[in-house]
Amino acid sequence: MTAFRISPAVADAFPDALIAVVTATGLRGHEPWPATATALADLEQQLADGTWQPADENAPRIEAWHTAYRSFGTNPRRIRPSVDALGRRMAKKGALPRINPAVDSYNAVSIRRGLPAGAFDLDHVTGDVDIRYADGSETFTPLGEPDTVENPKPGEIIYTDTTDVLSRHWNHRDAHRTRVTEDSTHVAFVLETLHASRDGQLLKIAAGELQELLAPNAEQTTVHYLDSDASA
Repeated sequence: MTAFRISPAVADAFPDALIAVVTATGLRGHEPWPATATALADLEQQLADGTWQPADENAPRIEAWHTAYRSFGTNPRRIRPSVDALGRRMAKKGALPRINPAVDSYNAVSIRRGLPAGAFDLDHVTGDVDIRYADGSETFTPLGEPDTVENPKPGEIIYTDTTDVLSRHWNHRDAHRTRVTEDSTHVAFVLETLHASRDGQLLKIAAGELQELLAPNAEQTTVHYLDSDASA
């Protein structure tokens, strides 16, 4: 089973970080996911009605990620945390993208709760996953750009397995190799906060909501929590 670990250096720098790892096996991505379709439609209707709007960079949960990005040398207004970029896109277009049911599910939860989210097809992950500072020697192929190879900057926080980088700038963009598609059957989803003392309960609510969207279309779902003292 793939383990997720926060490196000691990252844990020391972000001691209140908490990550929910929601693992689903036996996903059926080619069938309808009505609960996910409803979740997306409801958010879009609430935005249109003016009763809800995505968290922006002034919200404490997003602002914390901007501060974190700056701490490892990334300009968060140019390279934005995933939830920030998704919220800006939704506010501008009035709708969320439809990618595939699994991705749409975590996008719906991410945008509703203002928490970064991502996912990795575990059948394409090699070894365990570490959240650590890059040393500059790593390689990364961005989602949707299979012929592009990048090198994270030294000191940038990355998700990485034993092959190469799974996500750059902590949660800005995922890799092409481990992307989640309709054919993915074994997937790890992550939801993240930097302030568990303030937002830990919100993170647990979000993880439960994601589980509820996944469960009707999966054989099994589990949730583990990863903090500065433990692996998931």
